[in-house]
Amino acid sequence: MSDGLVIIPTYNEKENIEDIVRYVFNLDKKFDILVVDDNSPDGTAEIVKKLQKEFKERLFLLNRNKKEGLGKAYLAGFHWALENNYHYIFEMDADFSHPPADLEKMLEILDNNQADMVVGSRYLQGRIGVANWDLKRILLSYFASLYVRIITQIPVKDTTAGFVGYKRKILETIDLDKIEFVGYAFQIEMKYKAWKKGFIIKEVPIVFTDREKGKSKMHSSIISEAAWGVLKLKIKSLTGKL
Repeated sequence: MSDGLVIIPTYNEKENIEDIVRYVFNLDKKFDILVVDDNSPDGTAEIVKKLQKEFKERLFLLNRNKKEGLGKAYLAGFHWALENNYHYIFEMDADFSHPPADLEKMLEILDNNQADMVVGSRYLQGRIGVANWDLKRILLSYFASLYVRIITQIPVKDTTAGFVGYKRKILETIDLDKIEFVGYAFQIEMKYKAWKKGFIIKEVPIVFTDREKGKSKMHSSIISEAAWGVLKLKIKSLTGKL
């Protein structure tokens, strides 16, 4: 078992899952992978099961009965990671939108005690690190993160980022059963609660590349949840109910 576990949530990712698994396992640093599949009808889990024969003791599969959202999938993965004694736990998409090679520098930051949480950020030092996005999506994402910072005052530029590494003590300290949100608001909630509990968060620059294979899981209800969720988090913080 390695020190680092990469959690990859999947729903209909048959075009990407084998490539992303092989890429991570070819990195110089050793990571294990947990695929959390939400009962994909396209056979994603069956592909993972075949790969497990090749990557014994490194590739794991957590099957869930239905699609309940990204947050629920990650929470299931977090509980699994803690139960299996991993020191460093990473969130990463299956579609190569998060550059898997950057897992190594993120692990190094955690392992050298430079931070308790490391975030692969698109918005550092005045740059917008995205590829294959149209202007509308760039503006929506950038101003969504700005909105979160204004409301919460959190010192994180890319608050909706989903490429994140945690030391296990964060996941042990935050009450995971009280995490409310399932879409982008889940990412905001985890960062906000970690920051409020005094953990050190460090951002590293990445280039986020829009998926080339498969279908995006973005929809309007996710954006709405994030907008209202931020206000809810702030109110709970002010009233001592966070």
